[in-house]
Amino acid sequence: MTDLLAGITVGIVALPLAIGLGIASGVTPGAGIYTAIIGGFIVSALGGSRVQIGGPAGAFVGLVYAIIAQYGLPNLLICTAMAGVCLFLLGALRLGTLIKYIPHPVTTGFTCGIAITIILSQVKDFLGIEGPAWPAEFFHKLAALGHGLGGTSYATVAIGAGAILIIKFWPARWARFVPGSMVAIVAGTVIVQLFRLPVATISSRFGADSFPSGLPTFTAPPIDWHNLGDLVRPALAITLLGAIESLLSAVVADGMIDDRHDSNQELMAQGVANFVVPFFGGIPVTGVIARTATNVRGGARTPVAGITHAVALLLVVLLAAPLAGYIPLTVLCGVLIMVALRMGDWEEFRILHRHTKSDAAVFVVTFVLTVIFDLTVAVEVGMILAAGLFIKRVTDTTHVTALDETGAPGQGHEPVRDLPSGVLVYRVFGALLFGAADKLDSVLRRAGSDTRVVILHVAAVTALDATALNALETLHEKLRHHKKHLILCGPHTQPYALMDRSGFLDRVGADNIAADLDSAVARARDLVAMPRHTRSPLPTAG
Repeated sequence: MTDLLAGITVGIVALPLAIGLGIASGVTPGAGIYTAIIGGFIVSALGGSRVQIGGPAGAFVGLVYAIIAQYGLPNLLICTAMAGVCLFLLGALRLGTLIKYIPHPVTTGFTCGIAITIILSQVKDFLGIEGPAWPAEFFHKLAALGHGLGGTSYATVAIGAGAILIIKFWPARWARFVPGSMVAIVAGTVIVQLFRLPVATISSRFGADSFPSGLPTFTAPPIDWHNLGDLVRPALAITLLGAIESLLSAVVADGMIDDRHDSNQELMAQGVANFVVPFFGGIPVTGVIARTATNVRGGARTPVAGITHAVALLLVVLLAAPLAGYIPLTVLCGVLIMVALRMGDWEEFRILHRHTKSDAAVFVVTFVLTVIFDLTVAVEVGMILAAGLFIKRVTDTTHVTALDETGAPGQGHEPVRDLPSGVLVYRVFGALLFGAADKLDSVLRRAGSDTRVVILHVAAVTALDATALNALETLHEKLRHHKKHLILCGPHTQPYALMDRSGFLDRVGADNIAADLDSAVARARDLVAMPRHTRSPLPTAG
């Protein structure tokens, strides 16, 4: 029973959001409603989270609007279906855990950027400015705002502002049963109709039949095979954003009900939903944190609640469709503005100075690019920047330190006992990757004419890549050319495996691979005792 009641409650919450998100995305209210019904049903029935609520999301508003502006509505539907296939494959190939490798500054940066994009997309109808739809580009939108401010409708602004105030200050104890957004819609609609205010409504903007009054029909979007390649990039953007949003929502739900979702199953369900929904005129689907949290707070513990939410929305479509046309657009704008304000992690701006400079840079760049360009550019640049700064951070922690009988001051290393003359010992600490490979050059610079043996203590090297391995090869060859010897001491599992597969260990020689520093020094003592002209032979094949 609690699942049924929770489903009805979240259905009431989802109704104005589905309508508003459909309009904000550049499609009809019906597209938003059908997305919530069909997508929500599939996600709940097939998903990997027991309480996840799927449907249209505020995070998709800017992206969907931009895709429609550039490619047209039919191609948006194709992009969504393509994204569905990609999401399903991500889950089927068990790649759901890869999402965790997206850095926190990237996700918070584009989330805040999406929130600003949503707010900007609502300004026109919130102010009651007449005229054609505003362009998707940021600066063009600002220019349109500047030109249109003179046409502001104060009655429209008053109704929209009233809706925001109702949602903001509606008591939480009442919101469990009647959400503030629904109260705002009813109050705004009644006031506009009662006083016959000149405020745009759904029916006045989209026509009396814009709100669906029956079941959706199956329609295949036309496919232009010649331009299909152009849709790959936006489809991947939908895939990435859908995966991130749905799995973040599932994680939040896990914490609320003390459960653990199946991320791969969730992605496959999202894939099915996004593949099916476009054939009924819907837009991208994802798990939504706000509606999922409402579901849990209402007592939901099983997928029955999510299925009930979809059925409740369908009943509204069948029974109350004519009434929806009277809803003022500015009220829906107020609802979405509040959604945007709540989805943004604005605390990040206040504590930005506490982050490392690299994390702060990634956050700011991702945020700005999301607002000015789009999510695709922002995530691409944000990930590349984050990866580059991560590599630099790892490189900065890698050190190559010379040791002697006194030890390495300030490094906490034990001194090397009984070190023979002509032997240099270096301790390499940290990941030895391509950004740090040149730090091995210091070994050659210090190896003078009296140096006979170089010991590399690599027990603290946790990772090795091909570039660093090549640097080790170069070091070994140059030492051999000058009749000097290289001894490797204590290689870790991953570096050892890579050096073994490449044949580098064979070229160094098994006798010159030591388990610990004492063994390495003992081997160095034997090599120093050899005549100067003797060169350690190259290993023979087989």
